[in-house]
Amino acid sequence: MVKKEQSKVYNFCAGPAMLPASVMQKAQAEFLDWQGTGRSVMELSHRSKEYIALAEQAEQDFRDLLSIPSNYKVLFAQGGGRGQFSAVPMNLQGRGKCADFLLTGSWSNGAEQEAQKFLATNVVSDVVSKEGLTAVPDIDPSMMSANSAYFHYCTNETVDGIEIDDIPDSGDVPLVADMSSNILSKPIDVSKFGIIYAGAQKNIGPSGLAVVIVRDDLLDSAMPEVPTFLHYKTMDKFDSMYNTPPTYSWYLAGLVFKWLKEQGGLTAIAKKNAEKAALLYRCIDQTPFYINKVHPDFRSKMNVTFHLPSDELEAKFLVEAESRGLMALKGHRIVGGMRASIYNAMPIEGVITLTDFMRDFARRNG
Repeated sequence: MVKKEQSKVYNFCAGPAMLPASVMQKAQAEFLDWQGTGRSVMELSHRSKEYIALAEQAEQDFRDLLSIPSNYKVLFAQGGGRGQFSAVPMNLQGRGKCADFLLTGSWSNGAEQEAQKFLATNVVSDVVSKEGLTAVPDIDPSMMSANSAYFHYCTNETVDGIEIDDIPDSGDVPLVADMSSNILSKPIDVSKFGIIYAGAQKNIGPSGLAVVIVRDDLLDSAMPEVPTFLHYKTMDKFDSMYNTPPTYSWYLAGLVFKWLKEQGGLTAIAKKNAEKAALLYRCIDQTPFYINKVHPDFRSKMNVTFHLPSDELEAKFLVEAESRGLMALKGHRIVGGMRASIYNAMPIEGVITLTDFMRDFARRNG
């Protein structure tokens, strides 16, 4: 009996998202015996010299990729992005009793709502309509509150498919960015930020880990009640190991950092991401059967959202897509529709396969 070859599967999940195949293969090969230790990485003590060396290399690779200045600390934390919704206001409350927010979707809204538990919040702006599509207004220092502790925004809204490429000017107010879903997808100027944080499960590695980049002058601005393990100063003092860190997630993140270097770094990966996004948006724009509601200036290169003419057709689309190995295309329950997450690990072949299917589906059902 000849075994039927399994068709290629492309995972468009928004997170936990797909990882590079070569990273998964290396982790598989090392799973039972990491570098001749006779033990899995997940069995190593985080205090061992072997694991400390692994962690230090992962941090250095991360710094190299983003060209992080020496006056910034890199922290590997637990709790994902939502954990930082609490950690940021608690660590910066000493700078002021209020914070400013740009609200562009579900995640920036979540950060603002959590911050209300610790200080007053001021919404400087929300999304606007531009040519009948969702857009983001310009931000300038005059919009900041007096004595604001920080200005927060989300660079890429996974639910809503909105990405902000231009860095807002917050003046003297520390700029804080949630980059959970587009960090490492392109070069950024870290020096323009006070704090950057990101949940790992998009472009960094598996879920359970968060990475925080914090300017060193902000390490000692916390409210007295901040839990010790969430205090940035404590995390820096103990090299992100005040408590036992998510060691296996940290290890896998390190493999992803090395993979990104092998791809040519962030400039090279940004070019690939732009090509993938252009292919998918071109298919949407050239096929009236599909609708994207975000202005082209703010379309996400990581999470491409679109709707079909009816709920019935969307349900049919998902069934047929999965039969062809195109997985996890259902949009977030808040907004519905479709969402194709095309992070760094998604090969261009996956996007080509998806667009071929989309055109065929529209032809048969339009």
